Amino acid sequence: MSAPTQATHRRPTDPAGPTGRLAAWLAGTTLEQIPAPVRERAAHLVLDGLACALVGAQLPWSRTAVTAVLALEGAGDVPLIGWGRTTGAPAAAVLNGTFVQGFELDDYYPAAPLHSASLVLPALLSTAALIPSVSGAEFLRATVLGCETGTRVGLALHGPEMLSRGWHSGSVFGTHAAAAAAGALRGLDAAAFEDALGLAATQSAGLMAAQYEAMSKRMHHGLAARSGLYAAGLAQGGYTGIKRVFERPYGGFLATFGEGHRPDPDRIATGLGETWNTEQIAVKLHAAMGGLHPAIDAALALSAGHGLAPGDIESVRIEVPDALYHHGWWPPERPLTAIGAQMNIAYATAVALLDGHVRPEQFTPARLDADDVWQLIGRTEVTQVDEQQEPSWDRPGYNTRLTLILRDGTVLTRALNQPHGGPDDPLTLDEIRAKYRALTARVMAPGRAAEIERLVLGLEAQPDLARLVELLAAPVRGALD
Repeated sequence: MSAPTQATHRRPTDPAGPTGRLAAWLAGTTLEQIPAPVRERAAHLVLDGLACALVGAQLPWSRTAVTAVLALEGAGDVPLIGWGRTTGAPAAAVLNGTFVQGFELDDYYPAAPLHSASLVLPALLSTAALIPSVSGAEFLRATVLGCETGTRVGLALHGPEMLSRGWHSGSVFGTHAAAAAAGALRGLDAAAFEDALGLAATQSAGLMAAQYEAMSKRMHHGLAARSGLYAAGLAQGGYTGIKRVFERPYGGFLATFGEGHRPDPDRIATGLGETWNTEQIAVKLHAAMGGLHPAIDAALALSAGHGLAPGDIESVRIEVPDALYHHGWWPPERPLTAIGAQMNIAYATAVALLDGHVRPEQFTPARLDADDVWQLIGRTEVTQVDEQQEPSWDRPGYNTRLTLILRDGTVLTRALNQPHGGPDDPLTLDEIRAKYRALTARVMAPGRAAEIERLVLGLEAQPDLARLVELLAAPVRGALD
């Protein structure tokens, strides 16, 4: 299938610059040019993102968001996942993105932290509702282009540095992912893609202090999805955006957000069509912020490998690098909110050691205020380290070491640079499907879940999205009810 195109084939203002090269690549890349393994992986990322949305749709904070947003936006004809209700396209993008991010179960890109599915899928579903019939192949192509764009902009901006400085990194450079995906469905030419990227950049925002107690952290990527939806639609309508937005020295995206940490604009366009970051997007096994997963995996491995009981542990020491220390550690106050617990490394590690897993049930009100959890948190020390925990590691990763001191004096330690699911140890396609089935079993009948899975994994053969959207839109049960 060829890339859809506008009637004109206008060029970007500087075809040799990073903005122009990315815009031209987005306009000219066909589905056939995307390698089959990348397309297959992308379909599984779509499946995982939709599972997260279906589980996230009827969470308590998601219900609050729906009530508030619909009071502002009113009715429309774009479905909300898992609700049996509709609203306008921008509001649907906000809420569907909020659902994907609703329980910290969605994908992440470790090298430049963002959650691709919560950006790309809501923008695509809302865009598809606004234009003539969209095929599954077009949807899949747009998904890959969105994933490639968001990760590349994040790499250029040195995404982990954004976290250290207090920005919610993914919602800052996620606007571009959503704009690229929506623009691909709209068939923008290279000049319009340049406008869309500029319009997306000027809407970027997101403060990481939302992680402590605010529901708004769940909504950041949804708001970025809406920004991308608007950016692509405005660009197609002839509304111009910032030209050469990645290379402008004054007020440009990289110059402004990257002030103080030397962003690298070359990373946006280098290797386009050769290196596929989509394959490096991590799929989560645990319901917690991705940076906590090495500590969780280490806790589970030590506990299982040594047959530990909760009463065996005297104290816990966790060593993490700068970005993760700022993003995942602060002395918690009892009781934490669910979002705070999912972002706090001491809480996540404690429930991993005590319960043997980190799933939705670890974030119910009763568990968030449980004595055994807080007693172990009180015996946990978190420190920042700059050196590699293991000299053999060849990339920064998450550089985490967990040490358990047992009551009999035994010291157990395990260092991990990535969790299972990270780029060097990705979940297999079978594991992603198993995760999808386990999550959807909480909220819907198995027959409906199986039909969604069949349609998503066969996207390239689907002439349209009507049946898939119908299945996604029907109400689901609450995962915590």
